[in-house]
Amino acid sequence: MQIKETEVIISTPDGQMPAYLYTGTASERKPAVLLLMEAFGLTQHIRDVATRIANEGYVVLVPDLYYRELPNNKFNYDEVKTAMAMMYRLDFGTPIEKDLQAALNYLKFLPNVYREQIGVTGFCLGGGLSFLAVCQFSDEIAAAAPFYGIVLDKWLDQIANLTVPVYLFFGGADPFIPLERIHQIESKFKEFDKSYQIKVYSDANHGFFCHERSSYNPSAAEDAWGELMKFFAKHLLCSFQILD
Repeated sequence: MQIKETEVIISTPDGQMPAYLYTGTASERKPAVLLLMEAFGLTQHIRDVATRIANEGYVVLVPDLYYRELPNNKFNYDEVKTAMAMMYRLDFGTPIEKDLQAALNYLKFLPNVYREQIGVTGFCLGGGLSFLAVCQFSDEIAAAAPFYGIVLDKWLDQIANLTVPVYLFFGGADPFIPLERIHQIESKFKEFDKSYQIKVYSDANHGFFCHERSSYNPSAAEDAWGELMKFFAKHLLCSFQILD
């Protein structure tokens, strides 16, 4: 399938947020995926992942969540400290929630998108924000799949708000998200009796999905991609076919 990449602008309360939109050449309506970037910014790797997802039959939107710090807001994978400094300058309260809401609204009102069939996924920073998004906007998202996202304490009780399935991917050797933390997250899903799956790759580090990072784990990345596609097919594509 030929995929078209288009630069778009999303209006937010804090200004204009650039984004990339990925669509097939056919005009029929499709489910959509909101893809959220890593701490390193809206890198070429994330754009490549968006193209891969679009090739599976989805409209994909990737917002630049560092838009407040344009133009120097993208980093190489060896610039960890600089990237993390920018990540920590984000306001993880109302401002980022408004950004996520604006991105969802943009997707929902595209004429070629089934607004009831929007999924969200993301990596690193984007994994945490995928978790936040599905907790905050569960009535607007059909499924969520965060990858090695750091979940803030204040978000844990928001699991009670979930009405859709969530699939979380972690590395068992991730120094940022120890196994104890993964168990805490899982215990909250059980406490609130929510639909979830957790997959931990025992020998995988943080960032295991990205082939440009030293922590890349090919076997974990390949398996996680297959799991992600099956998960979205079940909760987005199958429902989309029922709608037709």
